[in-house]
Amino acid sequence: MLPLSHLAAFALTTVIIVAIPGPSTLFVIGRSLSLGRRGGLMSVLGNTLGMLPQVAAVSLGVGAIVAESIVLFRILKFAGAAYLVYLGVQAIRHRHAVTEVASAEPQPAGRLIRQGFVVGITNPKSIVFFGAVLPQFADHSAGHLPLQLMLLGLTVITIGLVNDTLYALAASTARRWFARSAERLARLGATGGVMMIGLGATLALTGTKD
Repeated sequence: MLPLSHLAAFALTTVIIVAIPGPSTLFVIGRSLSLGRRGGLMSVLGNTLGMLPQVAAVSLGVGAIVAESIVLFRILKFAGAAYLVYLGVQAIRHRHAVTEVASAEPQPAGRLIRQGFVVGITNPKSIVFFGAVLPQFADHSAGHLPLQLMLLGLTVITIGLVNDTLYALAASTARRWFARSAERLARLGATGGVMMIGLGATLALTGTKD
């Protein structure tokens, strides 16, 4: 099995990498600004669940195939980018309804989790990390390679979950100040939408495996 010292070193490396805001973090911030704390946390949960199939695929040896296949990678990348743009457009279109949502019945948790799941499972950066980078940290001499990859993947997901949750709480806390003004809150909702559209466009326009 993977030595604890090896796992600790990997966890430290992951903390440093995850601390740099990536697609998942920016998505969570945008959702938290648009939907508030509950929407942000549900998005974090969905996004985290979306990464679990990627870890399972890596453990079974499928992840590397996706990471190395230009066609499959591009399909997933553009699908994720298009969905982010769609969510961003929806946030902008309904920006004036944000104040009504705050006092009315919130969006179903299942819908918020599903939306986060789609973003998580199509995140190109995590696909590359899990499929191409993660296997390099495994200790082949220790045996049980699938279990090692699963453990490493779950370590990344756990650290990412804590990181994104903190960002969601911070963004939703800042949103409370904007909630004092309906116009400011509407603008904030639109800002979250613009962030998601920009993120989707960036993912679509970046290099094949950047």
